[in-house]
Amino acid sequence: MAETMIGELAALGAAISWTVSALFYRKALEEASPISANIIRLTLTGSILLLLLVFLGKLTVLTTLPLELVLLASASGIIGLGLGDTLYFMSLKWIGVARAVPLTCIYPLFSVLWAVFLVGERITLAVVLGAVVIVLGILFLGQDSQANTTDTRKALIVGMVIALATAAVWSVSITMMDVAVKESPDIDHALIINTIRVITVAAVLLASSPIIDRKLGFLKVRKRTVVALIAGGIAALGVGWFFLSYSFTVTSQARAVPISSTTPLFSTLAGILLLREKVTAHNVFGSIMVVVGIFLLFLV
Repeated sequence: MAETMIGELAALGAAISWTVSALFYRKALEEASPISANIIRLTLTGSILLLLLVFLGKLTVLTTLPLELVLLASASGIIGLGLGDTLYFMSLKWIGVARAVPLTCIYPLFSVLWAVFLVGERITLAVVLGAVVIVLGILFLGQDSQANTTDTRKALIVGMVIALATAAVWSVSITMMDVAVKESPDIDHALIINTIRVITVAAVLLASSPIIDRKLGFLKVRKRTVVALIAGGIAALGVGWFFLSYSFTVTSQARAVPISSTTPLFSTLAGILLLREKVTAHNVFGSIMVVVGIFLLFLV
């Protein structure tokens, strides 16, 4: 019982960590492009995580991991952190924290859809209600009385589509991560798996940077932007993903994912109070509906 509660608190810690990271990312994206920002964040955060493992004497744990788990964690990183997070940065730049974060956090809906259509799991009333509430929440988030011009409205629509694509990509990555972590026996292995995800995708992005970031913009970013990306990376990839990985080891995904998906509530509040984003009552209500819908999806 106590272990389950600790797992739930860890999932909540992940939600708060991801909100903090979104604030740092939004600031950094005022200067850096999404792909340049992601290269910097993953490379430096991955280096810090690797040094931490060396300092703690945990690197030897890597030798005890089966090859299939290493490959699974690596693939999860490339899909979720490489493709998914680049899309996430784009959505933050287009529509801001208060809108982008709630939309990207509907990834559990996609996870349920994969389970229904690919695995053949049974559709329950709670799943149907959850899906309906999430869709309604998305519609509320798309309401903007200030989007009076065609360009502004187009930017809102494009940003929302990118955020929804992010959620779909994340759902695949998180499912793979859950499988990898479930096969790990303890917290040390969970930490190693999380680090493998970050280092792998960082290496892939750096190797492909002449193609995906042709002007090598990641080398021209100012120091304060780099600091913001490191802070965001540690909050999200270090603290946040560690909390989520740990919660998967001590409690069920059905408990951990909905709690970790309360990020929209924190992000909406942070967007209003800290970033001074213009958020309407529709947006606040939409964020709440997204969270309620996610809880319904996992209602047993």
